[in-house]
Amino acid sequence: MPERKPPLKPFDRLPYRLREPFLSAPELALLRVLQKMAGGHYVVCPKVALTDIFYIVRPNENVHFFHKFFRKHVDFLLCEPEKFKPAIGVELVKPISRNETREADQFMEDLFLSAGLPLVHVPSNDTYSEDDLEELIKLAVLKVRETGPLRASTETDSVPMCPLCGKMMVLRIHRNGPDAGRKYYGCMDSPKCSGVVEIG
Repeated sequence: MPERKPPLKPFDRLPYRLREPFLSAPELALLRVLQKMAGGHYVVCPKVALTDIFYIVRPNENVHFFHKFFRKHVDFLLCEPEKFKPAIGVELVKPISRNETREADQFMEDLFLSAGLPLVHVPSNDTYSEDDLEELIKLAVLKVRETGPLRASTETDSVPMCPLCGKMMVLRIHRNGPDAGRKYYGCMDSPKCSGVVEIG
């Protein structure tokens, strides 16, 4: 039998500790109401990373947008129970004046709307009304009704892989010759690799 290692001494343990509580009092109160409202129609998932819900199209061209949502999460995500397909996001927001919008809240609104996923902004509180939440959810769903979920298009959104070496390609522009000004994909390993994919 393999020799068992002795238990770690307190001073040998890694510097990680259990975060308590996992949810704040307003988050826990909202979770309980959402679970009651969802019944068997949705599964309520707390603190879901945005990178688990969304992805960046043409990442080598949109690094700035990746940094905007990296290491951020939505407070609650309602998913369809069979395949856990995201259906509705729910985000707690700090109370502010009626005509103001926090920059972070506006970004979340734009992000979800761009992908065609409803996002409900709920003012943080100690208690929540099912009727009020139902109205907020209806408004959020209505807002994106005409915006279908966006999936990557192989023609416009995805980045081709180099046909010669298989590495990711980078969007470039012809500088000289008859194709000057036209965009094309060149291998990221250029000039070592001469792989090219023309656009259009």
